Amino acid sequence: MRPSLLPAAALDIEHLKYLLPETPAFVYDEARIIHTLDRLDRVRKASGLRVLYSVKAFPFAGALRLIRSRVDGFSVSSLFEARLASEMVETIDRPHAKRSLHITTPGLRSSEIDEIATLCDFISFNSLEQFERLAPRVAGQASIGLRINPKLSFLRDSRYDPCRPHSKLGIPVEELTRTLDRSPTLTSRIAGLHFHTAFESSSLAPLKATIARIENLLGRFTNGLEWINLGGGYLFDNPNDLDELSELVTALIQRYDSNIYIEPGKAIVGRAGYLVASVVDRFERDGKAIAVLDTGVNHLPEVFEYQKVPPLAEHRPDGSFEYSLVGSTCLAGDVFGDYRFHAPLNLGDRVSFPNVGAYSLIKANRFNGYDLPAIFAADRQGQLKAMKHFGYDDYRKQWLPDEGSLATAPDRD
Repeated sequence: MRPSLLPAAALDIEHLKYLLPETPAFVYDEARIIHTLDRLDRVRKASGLRVLYSVKAFPFAGALRLIRSRVDGFSVSSLFEARLASEMVETIDRPHAKRSLHITTPGLRSSEIDEIATLCDFISFNSLEQFERLAPRVAGQASIGLRINPKLSFLRDSRYDPCRPHSKLGIPVEELTRTLDRSPTLTSRIAGLHFHTAFESSSLAPLKATIARIENLLGRFTNGLEWINLGGGYLFDNPNDLDELSELVTALIQRYDSNIYIEPGKAIVGRAGYLVASVVDRFERDGKAIAVLDTGVNHLPEVFEYQKVPPLAEHRPDGSFEYSLVGSTCLAGDVFGDYRFHAPLNLGDRVSFPNVGAYSLIKANRFNGYDLPAIFAADRQGQLKAMKHFGYDDYRKQWLPDEGSLATAPDRD
């Protein structure tokens, strides 16, 4: 697989990468995030759509503060995410603006549900068993919904597919239909529906097909809903997508008189993130030039997990100099891919992987004891702001027992 070419980026990373005081560094572009939110805001105003930011994509508080006043709330997947998102809502600089928290997860725990109900305004239960067990404890506190599985697959790679066979994500729509036929009074306990069938979709076709299937099978039920959450997974790279989304949402609101939510994550922050690294060694192996970077796939775990070749800002398809860019760890597969350059790479040269704002830093780890990337924000004037720095103390704390544990633990040599 060859690295893909990139559209023009808003951030002048070629200039900024040498202004960074250290690498590896993760840089997020505030202007790009705001630009995307402004585009979605036009849909909000035209159609009544309510936008939730999916915290799991990039939960860094600096970004959440930037996003919070430009969305209608946050979508979370765990108690910790709910706590962090709640802090952002409570400290919002527009105190009279209503912001809400929505949660759905297969992992709702009985020991956590009471606190979740105090933090989250909307809870979508992932299974009927979860609903029957936990919904009575949150009734009257949170708006109760069900996550359904429309059983429509749009993805070739089942690792991403929420509707794969035997999926753990959502109640199969046919099962819910049968349950409602047997127990029609169940509808009085349910305020909304949540579904999510797409991943990195460049088209709204999956959403339209999903809605049609749900309306066909659950038409009687959908008429009484207070809200519908369309999920996420759409990139909105094409401006026409936003016009389509606006028309679709307008029609849904007119048809059901329900609040319509969508929860983008990668669409908001994906193209706003960069990983910048420096060349720390260079040599040849079996006729191929190798350049070792001071980062690794442990900082972009999906490169290894899904065998992706990430885009590189400096890649030139017609370049005369080809290098295999590899990471610093002892993992043999710590390889980003082969890239071409117009000039030879030298020690200290910096390269940047763009479009890694989502699902990268949140999954990053310190394998081999290599530190996490420092975090920088590029403001709307293109100036860098140091946001967070990690160090040995963070690594050491992660691997030390809790205080007092060593005093009672027996030696085992």
